[in-house]
Amino acid sequence: MALDFSSIEAKWQNAWDRARVNEAEPVPDKPKFFMIFAYPGVTGYMHVGHMRGYTVSDAIVRYKRMTGHNVLFPVGTHATGNGAISFARRVERGDPSAVEVLRANGCSDETLSKLTDPLEVVRFFNQVYLNDYWKRFGFMSDWSRFTSTINPDYSRFIEWQMLKLSAAGLLIQKPYYAPACVEHGPVAIDASETDISKGGSAEVLEYTLLKFDLPDGRKLVAATLRPETVFGLTNFWVNPSVEYVNAKVGTETWVVSLPAADKLRLQMDSVEVGEGAEGAALIGRSCVAPLTGKSIPIFPSELCDPDVGTGLVMSVPSDAPVDWIGLVELRKDEGARKRFGITDGMLDSAAPIAIIDTPGYGPLPALEVSERMGVTSLEDPKLEEATKEVYKTGFHKGVMNDSCGEFAGWQVERAKDAVRDRMLEQGTASMFYDLSEEVLCRCGQKVLVKKIPDQWFIDYANPSLKERSKEHALTMNILPREYHDNIQNVLEWYRERACVRLGNWLGTRFPLDTRWIVEAIADSTLYPIYYIVSKYVNAGRISAEGMNEAFFDHVLLGKGSCSDVASETGFDEATLLSIQEEFDYWYPLDINLGGKEHMTVHFPVFLMNHVGLLRPQHWPRGIIVNWYITAIGGKISKSKGGAQPIPDAAERFGVDSMRLFYAHIASLYVDVAWEDEKVESYRDRLERLWTLVSDLMAFDEERPSDLDAWLRARLQTRLGRVQGHMEQYDVRSYANDVYFEMPQDFRWYLRRGGASRSVLREALKVWTQLMTPVTPHLAEEIWERLDGPPFVSTSLIQRADETQEVASEEANERLVSTLMDDIAEILKVTEIRPSRIVLMTAPRWKRDMQSKALSSAGEVDIGGLIKDAMAAAPAEARKEIPAFAKAVALETRRASEDERSRSAVYVDELAALQRAKAFLEKEFGCEVLLFSADDPARVDPKGRAKQARPMRPAVFVE
Repeated sequence: MALDFSSIEAKWQNAWDRARVNEAEPVPDKPKFFMIFAYPGVTGYMHVGHMRGYTVSDAIVRYKRMTGHNVLFPVGTHATGNGAISFARRVERGDPSAVEVLRANGCSDETLSKLTDPLEVVRFFNQVYLNDYWKRFGFMSDWSRFTSTINPDYSRFIEWQMLKLSAAGLLIQKPYYAPACVEHGPVAIDASETDISKGGSAEVLEYTLLKFDLPDGRKLVAATLRPETVFGLTNFWVNPSVEYVNAKVGTETWVVSLPAADKLRLQMDSVEVGEGAEGAALIGRSCVAPLTGKSIPIFPSELCDPDVGTGLVMSVPSDAPVDWIGLVELRKDEGARKRFGITDGMLDSAAPIAIIDTPGYGPLPALEVSERMGVTSLEDPKLEEATKEVYKTGFHKGVMNDSCGEFAGWQVERAKDAVRDRMLEQGTASMFYDLSEEVLCRCGQKVLVKKIPDQWFIDYANPSLKERSKEHALTMNILPREYHDNIQNVLEWYRERACVRLGNWLGTRFPLDTRWIVEAIADSTLYPIYYIVSKYVNAGRISAEGMNEAFFDHVLLGKGSCSDVASETGFDEATLLSIQEEFDYWYPLDINLGGKEHMTVHFPVFLMNHVGLLRPQHWPRGIIVNWYITAIGGKISKSKGGAQPIPDAAERFGVDSMRLFYAHIASLYVDVAWEDEKVESYRDRLERLWTLVSDLMAFDEERPSDLDAWLRARLQTRLGRVQGHMEQYDVRSYANDVYFEMPQDFRWYLRRGGASRSVLREALKVWTQLMTPVTPHLAEEIWERLDGPPFVSTSLIQRADETQEVASEEANERLVSTLMDDIAEILKVTEIRPSRIVLMTAPRWKRDMQSKALSSAGEVDIGGLIKDAMAAAPAEARKEIPAFAKAVALETRRASEDERSRSAVYVDELAALQRAKAFLEKEFGCEVLLFSADDPARVDPKGRAKQARPMRPAVFVE
């Protein structure tokens, strides 16, 4: 029967839905497992990359369900912020990148007209995510708990959270220089790019603005990250191609670029932009440096970028390779010197001044590194490397020298703040904040740094909260292991984080000041809790109006009497008790899975908010980080157009093929490029497995044999392996065993002469169960053909039998398989057409020596092994004992625990090979003779018995 993925998927998704197998209710005394994946922001259609983490989550919860756990796996959407607003604006202005995609996905003109409303955008994509993605992929989610972060009831929950943070002393208010969209207000800049469409790795840089006096009273203003280098100033750089402006700042007139003036207006109280100031007119003149009072010349440089800092740059050629090379090039540029009247004397006056003693360098590091690296031009790409090298070493290890006056002998790191503070006191410097790279809001507008005088923060720097969070993180199951270790550093690094915003945003009003909206990270920390409450809202048993502080205090913190809360909220006591019992049953959250962008943002605050607000028994147990599915060349982003649409891919490849691709293509902790050919290969594999299953089901013989015990034993080993994988949430290794190794077991059984229909069907049922977490639709179809009770998704996978008998059965066949490989390799190398193959098993003293070595708890006692073997081995074998003992000891040290346990299983090798003799003769088309090296009647005219090793018989081909 041909495999029709689409019809099979629809068939079983409808059957699951009718049977409501996805819904989760508490079952007392049954172990529970509660898992979520990070809910997606509502910014447009998703892409195939998103489905990796989601699919792995579903595979994990399906497996947990099939191993006896009561599973809660809810979903929701994160609509807070400006994503839906930006999308609606794009639709409203007819942006082709939005409208054409919507039409391609079947949107009518009527639907398009509605999508100019951000709330309609959220409602629309909520249904797309639910139906076209999660349900389409067969997720075993409890749909009755679906929620979105802009729902009125969810907002009541966030209001409660902010009130609890305030009561715990974890909310503070202070001035703040925040990245802000000129239209929407402050935005968060982080790898998740929740609020922005470009610049997720940007940083807010703290500049010192140094004021250089011009003769006419104006001030040239340069932004620097290194104010302590003021002692090495030799000249000032101005871009002759830039039209600067005279900006009135308080009582002073500053010359800066126009973009800088716009930024200053966002950060200072009194900034007025006046007439232009031509850059070329400033060059050739001089200005007076702050602090030192030194007069320095003004030179031209096209490298002064009006969008960076103030568009003006001070020059310290002793420690800045760019400044030094700039002076070298200017000295050679006769045209520029003539145009701006720059004399040799002016250039001579700009000679580098040594100011920092830097380990590994002489007095002028910039000159040295430029010469060493061969940098002679401002266009040289090595210039950036040279700059980083000098700045890093000088700043962290350097000492200010005698040129620096009272700061001589100071460590540079210490001098930086002291010199800055001195100039701030003198009024010759000011503070300024800028972004390290261009950042764009999701609406398309630029993001700049703006002063917020009364910003609210969650105090993640609180020492008690930080320490308790770090201690709890040590007890959590956090994967990958590197993140488990590194999260300690992340938590230590965490400081106050702005938690509310002014401007045009979707979200919850801040209960302490309703001018503000709670921002997208702050409202997504405790949200797993809300999936417990949302079911009751969706069922109409409670409503947003009654969900006040007392309600959440009662059901989540156990405060207040049920009757009092019922009276205050209008909810019946039975409902309140049910919510409280559900919370205590399902919480804590067992696993929170999300993309690697959350490692420094969401996951730390998720942990700290739980620790800060909930009782210890409700603190989370685990975090799993997934890496990306990328386009070839970089990350896919749904807000930027995305990649292959999910429904199209599902139709083309089949959902189960895609699920297997996500599960198996690579470790969850590495990025993987999406390639159609790779996904097609997984579809082909499922089709081949379907054919194999059909062939196995068609097998109608019933001839019991020794191979039946082996197949049963092999299944037990597979069960043990996959159980071990899933205990570590290693879905890739699980999928490799189930889809790539287990088919070989069935083929080996048939090849070796296994012929029991009942044993095959028994094994097929186990195999089908193991397929279910990753490819549930195909598994259900096979299960139905096996006449299994509905559904395989709700059946229980048996625990592995790890008895010695199972291990022995496996070892017997492993001996045969390994021997076949050895014989095949010998025949390939020698090109012999054999008339007879002689096999000789290892002598007993070798088997005993290996067994003793493998059972040793610590270092192998080679001397003891030799002594015991000398007493047991025949005289002619004693010469080889020392070398063999050393080899066994080395192999034992290198062996994994699994290899040790397998090798330690006793196998009667001669008996096992005698049972396989007919098979070996058939495979190789010749007579096979079997001997033990201990057998005095052995055929060994050339004394080759010493080649035999435990589980590796000596092979002689004639």
